[in-house]
Amino acid sequence: MKNQPNWQLPTLLSIVALLAIVVLNAFVIINPGEAGVLSILGKARDGALLEGIHFKPPLISKVDVYDVTVQKFEVPAQSSTKDLQELSASFAINFRLDPVQVVTIRRTQGTLQNIVAKIIAPQTQESFKVAAARRTVEEAITQRDQLKQDFDEALVTRLDKYGIIVLDTSVVDLNFSKEFARAVEDKQIAEQRARRAVYIAREAKQEAEATINRARGQAEAQRLLRETLTPELLQKQAIEKWDGKFPQVLGGEGAVPFINLDQSQLKAAQ
Repeated sequence: MKNQPNWQLPTLLSIVALLAIVVLNAFVIINPGEAGVLSILGKARDGALLEGIHFKPPLISKVDVYDVTVQKFEVPAQSSTKDLQELSASFAINFRLDPVQVVTIRRTQGTLQNIVAKIIAPQTQESFKVAAARRTVEEAITQRDQLKQDFDEALVTRLDKYGIIVLDTSVVDLNFSKEFARAVEDKQIAEQRARRAVYIAREAKQEAEATINRARGQAEAQRLLRETLTPELLQKQAIEKWDGKFPQVLGGEGAVPFINLDQSQLKAAQ
């Protein structure tokens, strides 16, 4: 028996290797948290490939795999309020792709980067405009929870039709214009001055009332004193305090008593 040609063995090994490659390339594994889109000759096929092993035509097909777990991106936004004040914010958005709609996402948007840049960012901007336009800049600051609620409702509605499920949002930062900041500061200063003026006025009023009350009390005391101090009482008090000596004054004939009381008055006083 003649020996087999040396070229047959390498050829056989090449064929086996090629077949192995073809067989391995005919299947794709979709892991948990992923969804795939099968494209044959560049055209996306209907029906998302969910978790598990899937057949795909070798050599002429490819599978684009999308992460359908929770994604988080921070998106800036700017808007004007109802009173035409500039308001800017930054939102942290937690979302995930709807696995059932990844085929539509693949056909319309392509990569996740395109989804963020072409859908999520502009829709965040529009949703913020809707929420900010409903209130003044002062209300946007004092009613931050209601502002976020309006923003969430608008964003969820807008992104749902693109196969994007919004799980949660948070306002990372909320800023207003420098002009409004100065206006707020001036208002606070004015309010402090007004409160100070009210305090001073209240003190002055209280002091005036106290002065009036003191004057009324003194007047009442004097009135009562005038009513009770009759001439007889004054004379009686003078006699009670008399030490028995008459004040002396100088007259033409020498010292004479300053007052003249008869003996009956003295005895009555004693």
